[in-house]
Amino acid sequence: MDRSNTKQEILEAALELFSVQGYEATSISQLASAVGIRKASLYSHFESKQAILDALVKDVLDRYAAHSIFARADRDAEDACTPESTERLILGQIRYILHDPHIRMARKMLVVEQFRDPELAQLQTRQNYTDVLEYFTGLVERLIRSDVLAGEDPGIMAAQLCLPISAWINLCDREPEREAEVMELVGRHIAQFFRLYRK
Repeated sequence: MDRSNTKQEILEAALELFSVQGYEATSISQLASAVGIRKASLYSHFESKQAILDALVKDVLDRYAAHSIFARADRDAEDACTPESTERLILGQIRYILHDPHIRMARKMLVVEQFRDPELAQLQTRQNYTDVLEYFTGLVERLIRSDVLAGEDPGIMAAQLCLPISAWINLCDREPEREAEVMELVGRHIAQFFRLYRK
């Protein structure tokens, strides 16, 4: 078996197991068994379970940085100056968040592990609150500068726009069968936001 493939398979198995039963409850034996290798072989790829978690977090952060609109530095380059383009952008991001298997499982893992590991708690806050609110604040500021929206406090406007969406994403994590309902709610929510603040 190719060493790099085995390493990736270990990370995939760890993400799946950690997202379901948590880091503490997952043993090295379970990880090795999930990959189809012996414990000794697993230790030739990673020195410890913590090293697996560290590599997993780095992998998740790299994926997040590459694909999440909330992690991008070029926010001003995005075309989201109408209700329709804003809705397309946000709905596309929600679909990515809900359907990318790595991001979906990583989000679930962070929900579980945030209460055990202070570093993962900070990551959970950053990915599910700080980055999201910062992104939406920048978006609202751009819409105000473009004379699309009127408003005095872009941070509060951004919170009004994004925090219900975060709650609906969490709902979909628990009840995936409600995705169509959530997407329809998000569309109505964005339309109402623009009606309330439109210049």
